[in-house]
Amino acid sequence: MNRKEALARLHAQVAAGRPVVGAGAGTGLSAKCAEAGGVDLLIIYNSGRYRMAGRGSLAGLLPYGDANAIVVDMAREVLPVVRDTPVLAGVCGTDPFRRMDLFLDQLKAMGFAGVQNFPTVGLYDGTFRVNLEETGMGYGLEVDMVRAAHERDLLTAPYVFDPGQAADMARAGADVLVPHVGLTTKGAIGAGTALTLDQAAAAVQEMHDAAKRVNPDVLVLCHGGPIAEPEDAQYVLDRTAGVVGFFGASSVERLPTERAIVAQTEAFKGLTLG
Repeated sequence: MNRKEALARLHAQVAAGRPVVGAGAGTGLSAKCAEAGGVDLLIIYNSGRYRMAGRGSLAGLLPYGDANAIVVDMAREVLPVVRDTPVLAGVCGTDPFRRMDLFLDQLKAMGFAGVQNFPTVGLYDGTFRVNLEETGMGYGLEVDMVRAAHERDLLTAPYVFDPGQAADMARAGADVLVPHVGLTTKGAIGAGTALTLDQAAAAVQEMHDAAKRVNPDVLVLCHGGPIAEPEDAQYVLDRTAGVVGFFGASSVERLPTERAIVAQTEAFKGLTLG
């Protein structure tokens, strides 16, 4: 599916009063099941592989593998099993060992409909983040990557972490904006430190407003932190204006997998011997 077709479908859904739901997929089975459930966008990136291997999502920001190479490898597993859903590649836009223009061309040729900026330095803060910016590995490179993807007519759905970044990504041509309010909570490997749902809603609204001032047509979702379950997403949607959906990674594949496997195992352990 190309960008024009994907955007037409997303805008039609919003016009009909239905939320846009994006899902991270760390395995082919996750992608198949999310598509069967009616997901609108699928995104694959290195943290999906780590997450479904039982490691925290932040493993994707540490030196455990080549993030962009992992996405290319994951494509062999996911792209062939997805039938009618746009699949986006998580691109490490700060990768200094790739010609980003050539890499984006490669992803498009492979069948990806678009990109998201992950791993992202937006999840770093403090002195380390300042040092990344000072040494040429800052968030601006992710904005540049999204702009280059937009120029190639790829669908873009970047993560943003503050109103300034939201405006920058909107100027770069973001089609779908995903305000990120922190590492997802709950479950066996979820974060324990997070904003409250009210704080998350306020932060999402600020990023939404900043982006809409630049491009009124951008679609804004919510993601992360305490927004872990459907009822959490509904809470945020009810307390924001103009936010049209939710993007879940751990929320869509990790948390339900944890519950289902535990429950199924417990059910088998409840069998009686004749």
